[in-house]
Amino acid sequence: MALLPILSYPDPRLRTIAKPVKEVTAEIKTLIADMIETMYDAQGIGLAASQVDRHIQLIVMDLSEDKNSPRVFINPKVTPLVEEKQPYEEGCLSVPEVYDKVERPTKVRIEALDENGNKIDEEVEGLLAVCIQHEMDHLNGVIFVDYLSRLKQTRARDKVRKVLKIREKQGEQIADKQPQTTNS
Repeated sequence: MALLPILSYPDPRLRTIAKPVKEVTAEIKTLIADMIETMYDAQGIGLAASQVDRHIQLIVMDLSEDKNSPRVFINPKVTPLVEEKQPYEEGCLSVPEVYDKVERPTKVRIEALDENGNKIDEEVEGLLAVCIQHEMDHLNGVIFVDYLSRLKQTRARDKVRKVLKIREKQGEQIADKQPQTTNS
């Protein structure tokens, strides 16, 4: 297994639309293992393949307290089951140290395949509903800060740049050097 570099906002590669996985191959299973290891190392609860510059419809998550129950969603489809939306404070491994409230449907249906190609069809709510919608956004080239005001987006971009500079000075590997942009 290997740690994968996580792309950081506002990297334009995060805007790439993910393509469906045609077959669960050994290569896909290796990517799944690497993504789970990367998610745990970064202390996250979810990671979309788009965040590690693999633009396929693949999500890993682990909402368990002890981080020993990873879930895999291949070619996920999420359908809201209620119109009611609730704000939930979100963060993102691609937008380090930035947190803000995003309104999302409180209950959704997830249809996907697991790492063995078995069908998943679940109705979920709470943190799992929020997390799967957040990760699905990544597969569609959307980042949670897109739901925020222009001012908050600018602040988020500036904060991420500062965080990455500090991390780089501290010796952390920042493998996804971001292109410099004047506005987004």
